[in-house]
Amino acid sequence: MSDTATPTVIRREDYAPPAFLIDTVDLEFDLAPERTVVKSTLRVRRNPAAGPAPHLELMGEQLEFIGAQIDGNACENVRAHEHGLTIENVADAFTLTLTGACNPEANTTLSGLYVSSGNFFTQCEAEGFRRITWFLDRPDVMSTYTVTLRADKTACPVLLSNGNLIEAGDLPDGRHYAKWEDPFRKPSYLFALVAGKLVALEERITTSSGKEKLLQVWVEPHDLDKTRHAMDSLIHSIRWDERRFGLELDLDRFMIVAVSDFNMGAMENKGLNIFNTKYVLANPETATDVDFANIEAVVGHEYFHNWTGNRVTCRDWFQLSLKEGLTVFRDQEFSAAMSGGDENEAARATKRIEDVRVLRQMQFAEDAGPMAHPVRPESYVEINNFYTMTVYEKGAEVVRMYQTLFGRDGFRKGMDLYFQRHDGQAVTCDDFRRAMADANGRDLAQFERWYSQAGTPRVTVTTQYDAAAKRYSVTLAQGYANGSPAARDTQKGPLLIPFAIGLIGPDGADLPLKLEGESSSNATASTTRVLELTDAQQTFTFVDVAHKPLPSLLRNFSAPVIVEYDYGNDELAFLLAHDSDPFNRWEAGQRLATRELLALAARAATRQPLAMNDALTEAFGRVLNDASLSPSFRELALMLPSETYLAEQMAESNPAAVHAARQFVRKGLAAALKNEWLAAYDANLTPGAYEPTPEAAGHRGLKNLALSYLSELDDPAEAVRLATAQYNAANNMTDRAAALSALMNAAAGTGGEQAKQALEDFYVRFEKEPLVIDKWFSLQATQRGTAQRPTIETVRTLMRHPAFNLKNPNRARSLIFSFCAANPAQFHAADGSGYAFWAEQVLALDAINPQVAARLARNLELWRRFTPALRDAMRAALEQVAAQAKSRDVREIVEKALA
Repeated sequence: MSDTATPTVIRREDYAPPAFLIDTVDLEFDLAPERTVVKSTLRVRRNPAAGPAPHLELMGEQLEFIGAQIDGNACENVRAHEHGLTIENVADAFTLTLTGACNPEANTTLSGLYVSSGNFFTQCEAEGFRRITWFLDRPDVMSTYTVTLRADKTACPVLLSNGNLIEAGDLPDGRHYAKWEDPFRKPSYLFALVAGKLVALEERITTSSGKEKLLQVWVEPHDLDKTRHAMDSLIHSIRWDERRFGLELDLDRFMIVAVSDFNMGAMENKGLNIFNTKYVLANPETATDVDFANIEAVVGHEYFHNWTGNRVTCRDWFQLSLKEGLTVFRDQEFSAAMSGGDENEAARATKRIEDVRVLRQMQFAEDAGPMAHPVRPESYVEINNFYTMTVYEKGAEVVRMYQTLFGRDGFRKGMDLYFQRHDGQAVTCDDFRRAMADANGRDLAQFERWYSQAGTPRVTVTTQYDAAAKRYSVTLAQGYANGSPAARDTQKGPLLIPFAIGLIGPDGADLPLKLEGESSSNATASTTRVLELTDAQQTFTFVDVAHKPLPSLLRNFSAPVIVEYDYGNDELAFLLAHDSDPFNRWEAGQRLATRELLALAARAATRQPLAMNDALTEAFGRVLNDASLSPSFRELALMLPSETYLAEQMAESNPAAVHAARQFVRKGLAAALKNEWLAAYDANLTPGAYEPTPEAAGHRGLKNLALSYLSELDDPAEAVRLATAQYNAANNMTDRAAALSALMNAAAGTGGEQAKQALEDFYVRFEKEPLVIDKWFSLQATQRGTAQRPTIETVRTLMRHPAFNLKNPNRARSLIFSFCAANPAQFHAADGSGYAFWAEQVLALDAINPQVAARLARNLELWRRFTPALRDAMRAALEQVAAQAKSRDVREIVEKALA
């Protein structure tokens, strides 16, 4: 546990180089579930770049101290304490040997060395290594590691660690050993070991330079048939990184290991990536199209870390986005390439839309709350709380802006220089920025503010057309409006914002763009221009504009900002029909829907009758019937904004009113376009064997969206018939889960017979597939519920189900997190029952796994933005948790929320 009476605030400005460096680490493990003995031999020397320090301070938590030696002699000047070891009066260079023990079986935090299903695993990022042995557990202490694992051969036939296997053999008493050597210097957070009863899918490949490599995906034996997609994703990742960035796999082998008990999605340990089973295991019967896509993306992400995170790592944890933001950008580009190649902009756009939806729904909300922080935070209490949407997703947008400014070739030049300068080093976000600037001959001093300012910038746009002079002026003004106090405190001045724009003529075609003062020879033929907004306000004038245009603003979401421009409904409908930029075409539809939904929510809040605007129905109908648009794009364009996103757009969030408005619109669109939905359902069937290709997934997505809308009809008989037939005939999890969801929608939570039978069948059919049972829990946690049977009653009943296990993060997320985060109308019930449940579960999780508890705790951080009655109930729940929480993980969240 990370209990502390007086949490220490760690500040970026206080960074100091480590007083000592550790050149080599030799680890020996005698693995046993209740008491694993760890012997570490460290070659230590003073850091010439640091100030004098008479004592060596090593971090350690929950370790049993057995003994210490310096240069082979017993060490008398060692003192073990709650947070580590102090060794007094050490020499300038020496060899330190430490022996200690830990209890993996009792480690429910899943940080450090722990046991899951009888197997041993580690998770060391950010500060888990100190739960294994005493160390300078910080990312700027980089060492080469040799690791010897010893264990009972029957219980642990497989022994894995980082790097290359150099020796293995049998020992007396039925034990055996394996010795691993990692030739690359790394910080302790990238250490890993795995031991247990596992099997592997293996494949050998040859890299672009002609070197043979062994690839392995290790799983429990009953999961071997679900590893092919992960292996293919790994191979695709390796090939893409070679082509796009000239980066090769550097070790003789690369291993992926799947474990069901894991706090995060995956971990990029050098050469031995440890994954949550959710992001490895897939076959058509158990995984949806979304699961297949997520596995490909996460496998890519962790593999890409081999260079952006491992070969070049963070100097300190404030620089976390140096590796995470950069690697998220890389995995986004990889996924876009896998969905449609580098040249298919329409296919790439669907990936871009998906990424921006997540950013705006989750990261923009973070920017508006008490946990708002810059991409490079200035302080923290618990570093685990800063694995955030801002660091990852906004960090990726900051990296993407370099590519927008310099183009793909310029970005590659910057990456090449970055690796040339910093391979094998622990560096900062500023080092990456300087490499980009120097490689492209640009001064990017102003761009640094993207790393140091919190909050979501707003760009207000005004336009003026001079028909006689054929001039069209666009004025851009940047600011932050009413952000959170946490964000306002960091703002120092205007940003450099790359703002992509196009102009659309009355015929729906893009106009050629030429800026005032630009010679014909310098003018680009492109119909999209990236304007560089560097002042608080700037005007850009386009010349030779024959007709008054309609602006297409922030094309491809060229910067993570909110655009304010007063489009009329007819203008949004025109953009939805004609904009050549796929992202902005989608964006126009979302703006149109958001405007309508917020107006209806305002009426619902005051119990006024609701009536739907025909313009929205007509616009959606045009998209639904436009066969020139890909099914995947139509699916995204026809999804209404989420209830969470809509509530955040209100001056005072009212989840019940938003739910009423959104359901009214869904029902209206279902009724008005019933025949079109039925036609879309039939036109997008995918007969034959299941294929997880982007094209086939697009057809299934649009078909299942049509089924979802049809399930909203007042008389859902047709939807029930289609969903029942689809459920019974499904040869893949995508169609089966979508059919079950539609049946539950049609039943409106009242326990309709078809829905009840399908739920029972689903459980029996997949009882031995934990990831599928997670879906079963989640579907019930996010169902609509009724006044007679609110969803929380179902959730509380499911908490007592034999398959529920609070200690397993996936299972906790599938039920508790799904209800609290993905069912806002039921969670924010007027009686406060959702908040009482939230408080109970945060405290229960805090006692066993503070990292998971802290993530759940964040569900109430925006409590001040809700209606008064809800606000009061949320505050009471927060105060209850603040009074009882033990970990600094949870306390940091709730105390900031209440401050």
